[in-house]
Amino acid sequence: MEPDRNVKKTVNFGVRRLALLSILTALCYVGRMMFQFIPNVQPVTAVLIILTLTLGMTDGFIVAILSIVLTNFLLGMGPWTIAQIASFGVLIVVTGLVMKPFYSTSQKRGLRIVFALFAFFGGLLYGFVISVISVKLMGINSFWAYYIAGIPFDLMHGLGNASFYLILEPILAPLLLAQKKKT
Repeated sequence: MEPDRNVKKTVNFGVRRLALLSILTALCYVGRMMFQFIPNVQPVTAVLIILTLTLGMTDGFIVAILSIVLTNFLLGMGPWTIAQIASFGVLIVVTGLVMKPFYSTSQKRGLRIVFALFAFFGGLLYGFVISVISVKLMGINSFWAYYIAGIPFDLMHGLGNASFYLILEPILAPLLLAQKKKT
């Protein structure tokens, strides 16, 4: 039987890709658990940005959802889980659509600071989106009061993201790109 040439190619979820996504989910899980004592400072966002830049939005979404659900089993599951997943989803889409076109291995060195600044901005974007969703989910009356009260945490998140990006990108990006070539 010949394969139908009109059928679009499906996404390849081979063993290598599943193993890679599992390892990245474990990295996010361990990173979030290790840094839980520092509010909003954890490597998850930086890992998701690097993952989205190198492998794409689909892999970013998979790791984001799995890492949030798994860590929230221990840290606490609630309506904020939906807000966290949605906030990471927005960040992944912005990373994939806005930043990925500028991310190339040949120009990466000169633009590292730009991507670190984007990682900082990612913390602020995450905080804004999660505040919008949380206000709706939890029935909070004043969005601006809630959002302004969270700005110090958003700034910590942004600073943590930029720092983790600068530390992890030179390590993770080449590994992810090498694995991408193998699949």
